[in-house]
Amino acid sequence: MSTKALDLFQAYAEDKLPRDGGYIVSSFFDRNSAYSKYEVVAYSGVKNIYLTEEGLTFQTDGNKIFVLVEPMNYPEKHVEPYVRKSAYQIPHRFNELEIFTAKNQTKVMVSKAPTMTYSSFTILKPTGINFSLLIFNTPDVLTTMEYFFTETINKEAGVPKSDAKKASAYIIEGIEKFSIF
Repeated sequence: MSTKALDLFQAYAEDKLPRDGGYIVSSFFDRNSAYSKYEVVAYSGVKNIYLTEEGLTFQTDGNKIFVLVEPMNYPEKHVEPYVRKSAYQIPHRFNELEIFTAKNQTKVMVSKAPTMTYSSFTILKPTGINFSLLIFNTPDVLTTMEYFFTETINKEAGVPKSDAKKASAYIIEGIEKFSIF
């Protein structure tokens, strides 16, 4: 069985980053609640990859979607995501997001359309419990990512399993809109 995913920075250190393309999922978890953010980036045709103090910079175009998991007790839920404090922020208004509400009132918000990054993008070095994962562009990549998000949203954000599966379908729909491949 071939490898489907690796820690991004481990893949870089071991020279296993595919230059022809792949997906990167970065997580940003709140230490005190189930609030979580994810960035999903697809890239291809890399000219160069280099390590900086902040993270890994890819010299190529990329597509990106954002996922926000907001627990029922989040006190700033009325504030548009693009103007929240940086730890809770994604660059979207509510009307730019598909919003799924789970049975436990957790909201999973997904970019309606991917953002295009031109010429380069940087993946920040994860700190604490956060991670950046390279997911290889295999024929079953969407199934792999759907499983990943179902499990992560269920276990990390406390979304009931059946709702986590439904929310993951929204994420996959967003990824299917990527134009990079």
